[in-house]
Amino acid sequence: MNDTTRHQGKRRLLAQIVEKKGVKDPRVLEAIRKIPRHFFMDSSFEDHAYQDKAFPIAADQTISQPYTVGFQTELLEIKKGDKILEIGTGSGYQTAVLCEVGAKVYSIERQQELFKKTKNFLTKLGYRPKRLSFGDGYLGMPEFAPFDGIIVTAGAPYIPKPLLAQLKIGGKLVIPVGDEVQTMIRIIRKSETEFEKKEYGEFRFVPLLEDKN
Repeated sequence: MNDTTRHQGKRRLLAQIVEKKGVKDPRVLEAIRKIPRHFFMDSSFEDHAYQDKAFPIAADQTISQPYTVGFQTELLEIKKGDKILEIGTGSGYQTAVLCEVGAKVYSIERQQELFKKTKNFLTKLGYRPKRLSFGDGYLGMPEFAPFDGIIVTAGAPYIPKPLLAQLKIGGKLVIPVGDEVQTMIRIIRKSETEFEKKEYGEFRFVPLLEDKN
């Protein structure tokens, strides 16, 4: 795993592209500049690592487009030490970004192969999420709730009720909802029973899988 000055230069350019598209949080941009995204991808895609595009990884999943990662992270408005639940660990790139902006990360992955690989890999890179687990993202992690924020990194056909229930008052859920194309939605929990919802345009994600067992 080699991180060269060429890679670092490409990351600076990538952060500029993401900023031009509208991501303004300096901590998010710094995370994009800092994290070697090419480590999270198959070596055959290394040349593409610093393009603002999604790419395939194992188990028919993708590593999200850097702009999307930045956009979703920014919508969470994370304060240092916030408890964030991530649904869909995937390659671990989004997990690393959350760690870099100061979140305590709890993450669930539905694909066993990816879960094992990413768990070892994040440790190797020095990222230590509070909890990485293999399981059904639709159910969240009730045993660690409530969360300051929940981020879903796959397209959900609907908003899972257990995730809303696991938000703190004032907590935010950022989730792409839809089938072929998703609408990015942020929901803020205003009280026990009251939620405020706002839409942020169209995105494309792989589908969020339910537990097949």
